[in-house]
Amino acid sequence: MGAVSSASPAHRKSWPAAPAGFFEVEAAGLRWLGEAQARGGARVVEVRGVGARHIDLVRLHPARPTEDAAEALGRGLAVTHAAGAPAFGSPPAGWTGDAWIGRQTQRNEPTASWGLFYAEQRVRPFVRRALDRGHLDAAGARTVDRVCDRLASGALDDDRPPARIHGDLWAGNVVFTADGAVLIDPAAHGGHGLTDLAMLALFGCPGLGRVVAAYEETAGLRPGWRELVGLHQLHPLAVHAASHGPAYAAQLVETAQTFA
Repeated sequence: MGAVSSASPAHRKSWPAAPAGFFEVEAAGLRWLGEAQARGGARVVEVRGVGARHIDLVRLHPARPTEDAAEALGRGLAVTHAAGAPAFGSPPAGWTGDAWIGRQTQRNEPTASWGLFYAEQRVRPFVRRALDRGHLDAAGARTVDRVCDRLASGALDDDRPPARIHGDLWAGNVVFTADGAVLIDPAAHGGHGLTDLAMLALFGCPGLGRVVAAYEETAGLRPGWRELVGLHQLHPLAVHAASHGPAYAAQLVETAQTFA
């Protein structure tokens, strides 16, 4: 545990223009995910302190990724997800108010079903932003909206309970250390476990095959789950379409067409 021990020096992240709650919700998310770590869940960076314009974290020392670390990440992530959440869309324990993914706002409002939450709080808001910014055309937005209609209706729901997910699990938020993989920078909430796997698959991760195989075995995923990965990539694609431009918008629409 040396890479994240209490003796390690702290690393301060700061943003002088941070909106109210920006770092506080990050700290709440890390602590919430950390509760699952104590039960064998994925490791998360330790919070040392937080303020309105900064967060202090244990300093991590990156090391070469290994297959064993990737496998442990997959198993741990399944345990973290199984720790559960009160509802789809629920914020991390101890937090109410705005949430962010990167520096873009998003809502965390408890919702009865995953599809309704995912459509209305994760996909549609960013589609509208991409459309308003000229990154996505009206025809493309209509394609994604058709999928959102299916999601909101419950047609794409399954019977899995709300999972305790990281919510922004791309490779840059997985730090491999000498002691294994450590998660940072969450957008934690109650969601569907496939959402974390889908983001890892979208942007790549060292040892992804081992991560996925270990997760699949530990979580007991049902046959056919891989066919739904694209559905869970609509949110990060919409986020990037809004913030990064038309290339991601084209990928968003192409992915949505599979489910429209």
